[in-house]
Amino acid sequence: MTVLAIDQGTTGTTCLVIARDGRVVGRAYREITQHYPAPGWVEHDAHEILERTLAAAREAIANAHGEGADAPVTIGITNQRETIVLWERATGRAVHRAIVWQDRRTAARCAELAPQATRIGELSGLVTDPYFSASKLEWLLAQGDNRRRADAGELCAGTIDSWLIWHLTGGTAHVTDHTNASRTMLYDINTRAWSDELCALFGVPAELLPRVVPSSGRVGISTVATLGVELPIAGIAGDQQAALFGQGGWQPGDGKNTYGTGAFLLLNTGKHRAAPGSGLLTTIACNERGEPVFALEASVFIAGAAVQWLRDGLGIIAASAETEAMAASLPSNEGVYFVPALTGLGAPDWEPNARGTIVGLTRGTTQAHLARAALEAMAYATRDVLGDMRAHGNVAFDRLRVDGGASSNDWLMQFQADVLGVPVDRPAMVETTALGAAGLAGLASGVWTSGEEFLASRQLTRFAPTEPGATSAASSYAGWRRAVRAALSWARDLD
Repeated sequence: MTVLAIDQGTTGTTCLVIARDGRVVGRAYREITQHYPAPGWVEHDAHEILERTLAAAREAIANAHGEGADAPVTIGITNQRETIVLWERATGRAVHRAIVWQDRRTAARCAELAPQATRIGELSGLVTDPYFSASKLEWLLAQGDNRRRADAGELCAGTIDSWLIWHLTGGTAHVTDHTNASRTMLYDINTRAWSDELCALFGVPAELLPRVVPSSGRVGISTVATLGVELPIAGIAGDQQAALFGQGGWQPGDGKNTYGTGAFLLLNTGKHRAAPGSGLLTTIACNERGEPVFALEASVFIAGAAVQWLRDGLGIIAASAETEAMAASLPSNEGVYFVPALTGLGAPDWEPNARGTIVGLTRGTTQAHLARAALEAMAYATRDVLGDMRAHGNVAFDRLRVDGGASSNDWLMQFQADVLGVPVDRPAMVETTALGAAGLAGLASGVWTSGEEFLASRQLTRFAPTEPGATSAASSYAGWRRAVRAALSWARDLD
């Protein structure tokens, strides 16, 4: 048996056919167009997303080959979060381009809501920011005749998972799951339902919103007209929560870090909703049965992008992979630190005026020092955030699961283990977002009978802390915090 995993991301859609033993037996990808109609505005054509997702899904099914490459028996969907679509209930036609999670057009509106920010956080677990869906949807409803049509019940709204499922099922299922709902700023994570108070604040009719369903469980059937085959849709999760599930992060204290352009960290806190602090977000993740549990989330703004800057901005490397040997060639960082605040500092320091800072330069500083400093910065920033997560989450934390492009760097993963003082586990299957969606669907459809069986074929490389390395890493971390203080001082000394 196999599962079709649809991973609809910000730059494109990847579809994988995943066999019961965890192998990828079919694959396809389609890029999507980015639209920038004004400074700070980012949009996607929702119909292009749908068309290219369906094309990729059909191709992945057609390409499936090898032992065990049976026809899929179910579909799991994971998606870019917070991006919102408004469409006609009768025709399925979007009334505006989708507004993407990166879009900042509602920054002024969010600033107006500052007096309500504490209450919004109590209900949603989120900071009041254009990143989330609520103010985007409020903006869409203010355009043209949309408000009247919404009040009359003529329109539907939802995140990308809802948009895809609506069309895959021929308009018979208007649903989302708890993980995606928790990113809208319209959902009460305490009662796990749409919040009347938040919907009223943003002027969103509750009837506009999808029904919230479990992340694992059958919600509808794809039509032959859309996908060429009838398949039950049985798994839904936002991309970062899907990655945590695909990593087996089901118990309180389980955490994962995805090292991409930035870094996304999630820590499962189980039934315990962590106290807010240091700009951490409280969100909803999944336990081993796909049921909702609490999690803490934080973003490191710049991770792999710092290495890209060394390559594209400074030209001191030709490929990111070169940094591993360069870092390993040095016995230590020799006091050189790079605080890659190229777009400001996020959690735990939260200083938008901070900028990239390099300290400790001497006549002996080389390109290798800068390469090592860029890698070390990812590990230090991860420790910064996880330290706060452990304190606020009130959970034990005994290892870090990793994925994303930079996790292939063995030197970085070993250094990360030394800095944290706990093992770092890297799976052989790094496409954990799609794998998580497949797992949620497959567990609901009998492909796997338990979470343990789902993870049974997973192969891990473990990087355990080394005693001498841990001592050195602890000392160097103190230097990192000193470098961060220097960057903060520069940002805040505006006279």
